[in-house]
Amino acid sequence: MYSYTICFIKQGNKILLLNRESPEWMGIWNGVGGKLEQGETPLECVLREIWEETGIKMKHESVWHKGNITWTNPRHSYFDGMYVFVAELSEAYEYHTPLKTDEGILDWKDLSWIMHPKNVGLANLKYFLHEILNDETNYEHRFVYDGDNVVDFSRIPFVEPILTK
Repeated sequence: MYSYTICFIKQGNKILLLNRESPEWMGIWNGVGGKLEQGETPLECVLREIWEETGIKMKHESVWHKGNITWTNPRHSYFDGMYVFVAELSEAYEYHTPLKTDEGILDWKDLSWIMHPKNVGLANLKYFLHEILNDETNYEHRFVYDGDNVVDFSRIPFVEPILTK
């Protein structure tokens, strides 16, 4: 079991991203999510985190498990990961941004902005976001780090059972 969840909330061609204020990810845009609590399933966690970080009450049938992301740093002997989810909000749902929260700033970002090759203000979304949003296959996206630098990345089809709702 991994320690974290992350969700990419879509509305048309936009994704709701959070620019976090916490020191580990300060100033970096990423999806919403967080740490699993004791006894909590990944789906319960991501629904709770969406509510806590955005105020959006998602139903479990509106959120899809889209694989996992793992990371390791052999120099420091650690390994962890997160369950990745995608949620879809209807175009009729009004959610006005930018919005300052306790976690940081929430804002809708167009996919073209997110995927732009010169955009350096994001978490490592360029490695996996396209597949998560567009590929029917779920993957385990594996990162190897040396400090903050990605030294290896691989993607393998998801072989474990998909999380059920």
